[in-house]
Amino acid sequence: MTSNRRFRIAVMPGDGIGPEVTAAALAVLDAAVGADAGFTLEYEHLVAGAAAWRDTGSAMTEDVFERAKAADAILFGAMGLPDVRYDDGTEIAPQLDLRFRLGLYAGVRPVKALAGGARPLADPRGADIDLVIVRESTEGLFASRGKGTVEDDRIARDTMVITRETCERLFDASFRLAARRKTRGGKGRVTCVDKSNVFASMAFFRKVFDERAARHPDIEPAHHYVDAAALDLVRKPWEFDVMVAENMFGDILSDLAAALVGGMGMAPSADIGDAHALFQPAHGSAPDIAGRGVANPIATIQCAAMMLDWLAERHDVPACAEAGRRIDAAVAAVLAEGRARPADLGGADGTEAVTRAVVDALGAFA
Repeated sequence: MTSNRRFRIAVMPGDGIGPEVTAAALAVLDAAVGADAGFTLEYEHLVAGAAAWRDTGSAMTEDVFERAKAADAILFGAMGLPDVRYDDGTEIAPQLDLRFRLGLYAGVRPVKALAGGARPLADPRGADIDLVIVRESTEGLFASRGKGTVEDDRIARDTMVITRETCERLFDASFRLAARRKTRGGKGRVTCVDKSNVFASMAFFRKVFDERAARHPDIEPAHHYVDAAALDLVRKPWEFDVMVAENMFGDILSDLAAALVGGMGMAPSADIGDAHALFQPAHGSAPDIAGRGVANPIATIQCAAMMLDWLAERHDVPACAEAGRRIDAAVAAVLAEGRARPADLGGADGTEAVTRAVVDALGAFA
């Protein structure tokens, strides 16, 4: 088969370990997408992040933004450095600007236990953890980013924003995701996570959820207060399927859930809108281990697989989905068979060794 579809990928490695784990993902992509794949990926490397702001005064130039916007997808490493901050004390985070400006309202965070991975829970049902947290990514409490106020060094205020338009798109995307998962053995359930017993904004969030649930009768709707959801993610995470939450709640819960399957090095994510999508590991830039070659690249490698799956669905290119499936299968085999074990999972293998093991494993899933 000759290549007949070209996708341009904006690659934004960023800060800290971002360049290291991004290079790992690109190596795996190159191995998975061979000459006979039926499509090709063309990479454009773009500079943005905290180091860029420190060195040039711009975290992401308008030219870089436009190039990322014009790409078919964005593959992102990690951005931000704890010692590089704006005057108001907040960190440099161009990834948030991309979410807002590109309308990437659905933050998709898969949480899946893999054989050979870490098992923090003593209950053997921990092996059955397979859920997705969908985090609204453009409003909620994060709508106050850059707009919060501090009055006379006495009172600080940030404002929660919940809109019907964004909620409807978010909930519809969550129900569609649950329907796709149901065809693959998923539970066919979407759980709305909120604090509607206290806040008017959250009661509105739940009201819109219930309205959209009625449009998806084949999927079971459920409700959970966020504090109880945090408890049950530790107590019985295997009972969840798709969970949908406001921006801040989703941010917190997705990190908690990642700890159940091995930590942030095992936590891929995607920020998806109606026209654009960005794929990044949920972990930060980890400058304390940058350059040491010990960062776990698995989350970023899984992001690459998520990107291929999204390209397949958006452009009707099944070969993309097949390449993504092969990457996921190779990662699972590497861990299950003990071919490599990253340091953050208690092993002795660094970034390069884990990447090489995944590349080698790809051959078995052709």
